[in-house]
Amino acid sequence: MTTAAGMIPVLDWSRYEDDPEGVSARLGAACRNSGFFCLTGHGVPEDAIARVFDQAARFFALPEAEKAALDIALTPHNRGWARMGSERLDESSGQVDRKEAFNVGLDLVADDPRVLRGDPFRGVNVWPDLPGFRETLLSYYDHAWQLGVALHGAIARDFGLDAGYFAPHFTAPMATLRLLSYPPGSGAEGEIGAGAHSDYGSITLLLTDGEPGLQVQALSGDWIDVPHVPGAFVVNIGDCLMRWSNDLYRSTPHRVLPPARARRSVAFFLDPNPDSVIAALPGMGTPRYAPITGAAYLRSRLDATYKGD
Repeated sequence: MTTAAGMIPVLDWSRYEDDPEGVSARLGAACRNSGFFCLTGHGVPEDAIARVFDQAARFFALPEAEKAALDIALTPHNRGWARMGSERLDESSGQVDRKEAFNVGLDLVADDPRVLRGDPFRGVNVWPDLPGFRETLLSYYDHAWQLGVALHGAIARDFGLDAGYFAPHFTAPMATLRLLSYPPGSGAEGEIGAGAHSDYGSITLLLTDGEPGLQVQALSGDWIDVPHVPGAFVVNIGDCLMRWSNDLYRSTPHRVLPPARARRSVAFFLDPNPDSVIAALPGMGTPRYAPITGAAYLRSRLDATYKGD
């Protein structure tokens, strides 16, 4: 197994204000190579992180009947509970993921015009009957959203664009906050926590409880363990940003092995606005992909993930 040394760098975001060009260059180098980096100095409060993990533990401990009332299959808007075995992230192997999850999107009220029109991925969130759950998750959602937009300022600088270039694409994003729970591996042949896949949106901000399992695929084909840096986000590039960059940045395949002990993580997937057109940016050369809206791309990937369920 290849080690992560040198492949997944650790970047200190607190240095960005004093050295925006230098931090942007280091971030860009990571995105061109592994497509992954660990981010310290991000400014998301420690208590906000601790509370969201605590609420995740409370949710996953609920009886299945209570979680089933919030099943993600009951809404077309990618919100709610994904039961164990309902997802196949590795579309080629057909391996069934051994995990459960809970999704929260942009929080909209039922009479929001976008909801009433049936706009793609514009629905209301569903919530368990747990005191403080909604408030905790929405507070964390806002912290992660703000950080994700700020990181796109550095990405724009690395591309030679104005730092605010991407901001209009994330004013009302299809961002998803996802709580994830993986049971201990059973030892069965071919078992997987989450199958090999790339992420769908622009960037992902991931926090874990420190239990190993996350791996990234190197260009050699080897699978590399992602190091755990306490308090740091694992940040990776998604397909939309890879398309925007015309493959300059890498949306790298990754997977989660069945853990030795129960594993929890919190992922924030920053997809762009539904009507944002994903096409090669200025100066990126001959486009390798046809333009597509953020909503159309996300729908195509989710349909593949839940195919057959």
